[in-house]
Amino acid sequence: MTPPPTTPPRRVMPILDEWAFAPVELATDSSWDAVVAAGETVTVPHTWNAADGQSGGGYRRGRSTYARHIAAMPGSAETWVEFAGVNSTAEVYVDGQVLARHDGGYSTFRVDLTRVLKDGPATLLVIVDNAANDSVYPQQADFTFYGGIYRDVRLLGVGSSHFALDEAGGPGLTVTPRLDGHRADVEMGARVTGVGEASVRFLVAGESAVTVPVSGDEVTATMPIESVRRWHGLRDPHLYTARAELLVAGVVVDEVELRFGCREFAVDPQHGFLLNGEEYPLRGVSRHQDFEGVGNAITEEMKQTDLALIRELGATTVRLAHYQHDQRFYDLCDQAGIVVWAEIPQITVFLPGATGNARDQLTELIVQNRHHASIVCWGLSNEITLAGAGADVVGAHRELNDLAHRLDPTRLTAMAHLFLLETDHPLVTVPDVMSYNLYFGWYVGETPDNDAWLDDFHAAHPEVAIGLSEYGADANPQFQSADPAKGDYTEGYQALYHEHLVEMIEERPWLWATHVWNLADFGSAGRDEGGVAGRNQKGLVSFDRTLKKDAFYVYKAAWSAEPFVHIAGRRRADRAEEVTEVVVYSNQPFVTLLVDGREVEATEGRRAFRFQVPIAGQHQITARSGEVSDTILLRKVDEVPAASVMPTTTIANWFDDAELPSPTGFYSIRDTLADIKRSEDGARLIASVMDAMATSRGEVGKGVQIPPSMLKIIDRMSVEKLLRQAGEVPIEQVAALNAQLNLIAK
Repeated sequence: MTPPPTTPPRRVMPILDEWAFAPVELATDSSWDAVVAAGETVTVPHTWNAADGQSGGGYRRGRSTYARHIAAMPGSAETWVEFAGVNSTAEVYVDGQVLARHDGGYSTFRVDLTRVLKDGPATLLVIVDNAANDSVYPQQADFTFYGGIYRDVRLLGVGSSHFALDEAGGPGLTVTPRLDGHRADVEMGARVTGVGEASVRFLVAGESAVTVPVSGDEVTATMPIESVRRWHGLRDPHLYTARAELLVAGVVVDEVELRFGCREFAVDPQHGFLLNGEEYPLRGVSRHQDFEGVGNAITEEMKQTDLALIRELGATTVRLAHYQHDQRFYDLCDQAGIVVWAEIPQITVFLPGATGNARDQLTELIVQNRHHASIVCWGLSNEITLAGAGADVVGAHRELNDLAHRLDPTRLTAMAHLFLLETDHPLVTVPDVMSYNLYFGWYVGETPDNDAWLDDFHAAHPEVAIGLSEYGADANPQFQSADPAKGDYTEGYQALYHEHLVEMIEERPWLWATHVWNLADFGSAGRDEGGVAGRNQKGLVSFDRTLKKDAFYVYKAAWSAEPFVHIAGRRRADRAEEVTEVVVYSNQPFVTLLVDGREVEATEGRRAFRFQVPIAGQHQITARSGEVSDTILLRKVDEVPAASVMPTTTIANWFDDAELPSPTGFYSIRDTLADIKRSEDGARLIASVMDAMATSRGEVGKGVQIPPSMLKIIDRMSVEKLLRQAGEVPIEQVAALNAQLNLIAK
């Protein structure tokens, strides 16, 4: 008979303070004092790229050293350390002894410290490396790869018998509900280590419990819920609590608890997403985890801020891009009823030497998160075909697809395809569902090209479900214009773009999921455009989350049930026109406009209400609908201040009046690319321009291959339009290009 245990159940102790950090690689047997002498003391979460990773240009990618004093957990037979996120590669040492290496910056991993702590306290040292390599994803992407121990670290104390801690960072417990009408059968499984005579008691709180003897290291049971309450998104995000207790001689020696939901879902090519048999449109945003001035070492308050923004929008879904997010954020989505697309950072360019790492990161993502009710799909990659997609790319994705289904047969696999990928490419049909990242109206073409592209796909492939995984336009709220245009980075153009897209999406219920790119601006060290370096500005809110751009309210008007009115253009307070357009976004059917307290117009409408208002001097403008209202001040000026137009992009402001030569019989920037490319000399010149534009986008633009279908759209554009869209091209360069074209005969 196994004697009763002498150790208590699992103990958890956060170790967040008193870390030594040095921005260099030190010897693996360095003392805590030596690391401090080479650097400083920090609190984790911590990243060394909070500043340079957001300032544009290069940022430090390399090896750094962290160290902390640790001791065995009192009264525990084993002590483990758990890292919730270390970017990108972590090598873990104790007093110079190497214990583990973990490749992948976004998932949880654990290390057994028991053996090295048996003689007393020691120094835990972690070498963290975010340097460029060809074996760990991501390496080329439109976001900053912040280095550091940027999520929580905990010590875990367990007895000699416990639930597994070494299974790809997972919780040691699986929970899989199977529904049949009003009944659910909850399949539960656990893996245990160090057991003799033991049993596992499985419980679903308030529903049922069963005790199963341990035979080997795998234990399973099925728990019934007779009158199941389904998790139904925003309407009813009901969660159950599952617990597994490991018993030795009748005493609980370890336990694991998870929350889960019972729901069914499907994707229909004609009706979109179905939740529990009902049409449930997935309309929402994508999210990057970083904040301005903080990088990815974010706080609980910041996670709650993002959740609150998503809820305010009325979104039903969030794409957590482009990597595994903190476990806490999946929990928050479970509780709020937000449907989640989860994915790994296999992105932009396929790395033959990183196929094993992609499998490892997908395994960790699924094993650590498959209990979450909110997650409906596992994303295999994003825009992986930027530099092309051969048989090796397709083969690697088939392997990932099979792996995902083995680890979790209950969820879909998904991919986000680059808008340059031909729709008949074999990669398109590898996962269960797919979406495209379309940027017509920003990077290429015009906004209505989104409608045509999706309609053409749906007509040609009515049996295939398609979604819109990214779409958006950059906006710097500093830049305002009475006549916003594509490529000018104004807040006004972004709002107009999204007005069109939200209507386009609403008219196509067969889109299984749509995700705005992005919830908030985010760090992208390789960018330098739109008046701000080191930042992608496609967010509906600012990088620090304090400013909601006008486009935010376009979606709030479409999705939210909470009554509101919002007057757009409040940051364009000074206006030179005699009669100005006042735009109001609201989810109410009737809006009244008041100027200086006097009602001037009341109108019915939907989402966007437009009023023509004569102005002279300063005016108080109020929009009202029922109990909700909004007020701004406008001023009539003779000339708009220079600060309200983008100083780094002169093209959008001078093209119309520029007197660049267009000699008869010769090309100029006002000719289309297709026309110019009919000449050999013209084709060579255009090729060099396209090359330069691709590399101007930083790492992400390298090696771009544009398929024939996309070239047709681009070729319809004039060089003038293409340059206007690209932005930040000095006048002198445009004039020089025009002069070169003027030498080429038609």
